[in-house]
Amino acid sequence: MMHTVISAGRMVATPGGKVVLDGAVHVGRGVIVAAGPRKEVEARVEPAVPRFHFPDGTLLPGLIDAHVHLALDAGSDPVETLRTASDAELHAGMATRAEQLLATGVTTVRDLGDRGGLAVRLRNEIAAGRLPGPRILAAGTPLTAPGGHCWFLGGEVEGEAAIRAAVRRNAASGVDLIKVMATGGGITKGGPPVWQAQFTPHEMSVVVEEARRAGLPVAAHAHGTEGIAAAVAAGVDSIEHCTWMAPDGFDVRKDLVAAMAGQGIAVCPAASPDWRGFAERFGPERAEEMFERIRWMAENGVPLLPGTDAGVPRAVFDGFVSSLEFFEHIGMTPAEIIDLATAGAATALGIAHQTGRLTPGHHADLLVVEGDPLTDLSALRRVRLVLAQGRPFGTGAAPSPSSAVRGR
Repeated sequence: MMHTVISAGRMVATPGGKVVLDGAVHVGRGVIVAAGPRKEVEARVEPAVPRFHFPDGTLLPGLIDAHVHLALDAGSDPVETLRTASDAELHAGMATRAEQLLATGVTTVRDLGDRGGLAVRLRNEIAAGRLPGPRILAAGTPLTAPGGHCWFLGGEVEGEAAIRAAVRRNAASGVDLIKVMATGGGITKGGPPVWQAQFTPHEMSVVVEEARRAGLPVAAHAHGTEGIAAAVAAGVDSIEHCTWMAPDGFDVRKDLVAAMAGQGIAVCPAASPDWRGFAERFGPERAEEMFERIRWMAENGVPLLPGTDAGVPRAVFDGFVSSLEFFEHIGMTPAEIIDLATAGAATALGIAHQTGRLTPGHHADLLVVEGDPLTDLSALRRVRLVLAQGRPFGTGAAPSPSSAVRGR
């Protein structure tokens, strides 16, 4: 699709929940050329340019899932499935899962750990238009301690020299960021407890220092407070999960929250699409206590990132809206959540110059849904059209006349 005009009864182009009634975007060569009221946009476009109008729909930026694992299949034992899969089988599964994400309106994902550079390979294939899928920010092989969380991905390191070498290898492979497992995690059988730190504060600082030399941000998986403290002191860019666990319960530190807010360190709770089921299994009262901490961190100035942890058990790749409903549960409005999943996430991930808004010069990452998600978040499930960097999902051709009103 070289040039086209996509319009809808409502358009949310920029943060703040401001709606343009009967809004439109002119897309040309994968970039937004113009955006605004439909009459104004169409007046500046040649009559031959195709136009597709969704009178009952809402046009908004494509969504951003900031925490996925394309190498995992979200089954009952995704680690074993990964370990027994060949690279060819794993790549094919990752491509299918990327397509699932795109079908739900997710046009950008941050992949936080794969095997053998397959996410970088898939990222490049999608960017070249050879496969359908969202933009991928790939972390490559995550750094972990010997026998530590996700050791099976190949990132075991011990000591400063090994840490530096691993960061350099990842950077040389073309990753978009560095991922470090600051604490243990739940899916690694026989690994350290989720609350236990895997690296010393000095080692965490080495990770960040080496990443900065390569011009790369750092995401730290950290459940335990000791690991959170080391990540904050090192100056990472985001903390994943951030559940404040300790050997005998929880250890929430206000000084660390203040430091995170002051440094702009984002927290991605990685709320599974199955967060309601988690609450039942974990215990509703304990779960609500944990959920309240996310709300409290946001109220104290910590930026939040939306993410699903897609790939781990029960975290499916077509459930992003369910994960967004977690933020509604902790008190955010639908308009705030849409900002969080578009412009807010783009800013926190350092790609606000590319995506997250429907403004001229940005990549044409956009979504049309039936209904009004600013009043009913579930409207995001009723996807009518997805464009990722100007490419309509699925066919590479214009939307079918049955899905839109063609013409003026």
